[in-house]
Amino acid sequence: MTKIRLHLIAAAAVLCASAASAQAPAKLKVGLMLPYTGTYASLGTAIENGFKQYVAEQGGKLGGREIEFVKVDDESDPSKATDNVNKLIKRDNVDVLIGSVHSGVAMAMAKVAKDTGTLLIVPNAGADAVTGAMCAQNIFRSSFSNWQPGYAMGEVVAKKGHKKVVTITWKYAAGDESVRGFKEAFEKGGGKVVKELSVPFPNVEFQALLTEIAATRPDAVYTFFAGGGAVKFVKDYAGAGLKKSIPLYGAGFLTDGTLEAQGLDADGLLTTLHYADALGTPRDTSFRLAYAKAYKQQPDVYAVQGYDAAQMLGVGLAAVKGDTSKKAEFADALHKAKIDSPRGPFTISRFNNPVQDIYLRQVTGKENKLVGVASKALADPGRGCRL
Repeated sequence: MTKIRLHLIAAAAVLCASAASAQAPAKLKVGLMLPYTGTYASLGTAIENGFKQYVAEQGGKLGGREIEFVKVDDESDPSKATDNVNKLIKRDNVDVLIGSVHSGVAMAMAKVAKDTGTLLIVPNAGADAVTGAMCAQNIFRSSFSNWQPGYAMGEVVAKKGHKKVVTITWKYAAGDESVRGFKEAFEKGGGKVVKELSVPFPNVEFQALLTEIAATRPDAVYTFFAGGGAVKFVKDYAGAGLKKSIPLYGAGFLTDGTLEAQGLDADGLLTTLHYADALGTPRDTSFRLAYAKAYKQQPDVYAVQGYDAAQMLGVGLAAVKGDTSKKAEFADALHKAKIDSPRGPFTISRFNNPVQDIYLRQVTGKENKLVGVASKALADPGRGCRL
């Protein structure tokens, strides 16, 4: 074979490779920084499942780019969060960050995302500051602010005529902010929070505080717990005999993804959240059937939030043709969009937080059944945000 012919073959191979490269854009690297061990492990798995379900429905691509996942277990440990997120950005070169559940971890993620300009979508953690004082053009949420379910339940409890309420939660951002939201609405409605009780996260020794609640004899109790802590609290509350005498209300995480373990102790509890089991809409029904088929279990709010994080990413990427550097155009597309969620359609506020209905739900058997809408199209005030 002549040298000329060899050169021609080599040139043709280069041209073919270049053409193939031009036709197939680089994979989009999505960093999943979620809890896969500890108190919130099941929540992290549900978020990942929901995210991957939407990607699968789109044929494995968003904005024309094939998705590649990189996973990190954040262990719900804020002290490790900065190192973990920097590994994803600097070592793994991810284009997008998805995380997390724990508000303290999400705050650290938001700081790094803001400093580096990396696109971040928060699929659970409700830390108000993420779309408040720490807001940025590249930071979005597919879930809720801690203020939203708390505020909605404050309205509900005030309308029920309760005047004196004790609150109890873990002493960390999510709990503090949920209680503040509840207190704002409840006291606006004429009630009074007479005691604010807390335990360190992830402590689940509640007995002393339950004794204090019994001695205080409030009209009702408002609480924020999630995951394993929510299971223990609901069972301990009932075990102490308080369920029969002092109504317990909570942000929806108290009974979401926890009913199997809580059993009859959760029956009848009222909670507020942006999702309820079996809403009965065609969109929700198809989502639930597909999720159950793929993962052999029923979806919960965490799966919905993961699913919608992928939906939001898809909307933004479609607008910028897969180019994550076009942050202004990405954000503009989301601000104009109506996300067709299993929870019901929602929009994105100028603070990059969902504007959504917050439902009142009641535990019946192993479901959080819809009672009604506690607060229609509730928008977080985005306090401190300067976009």
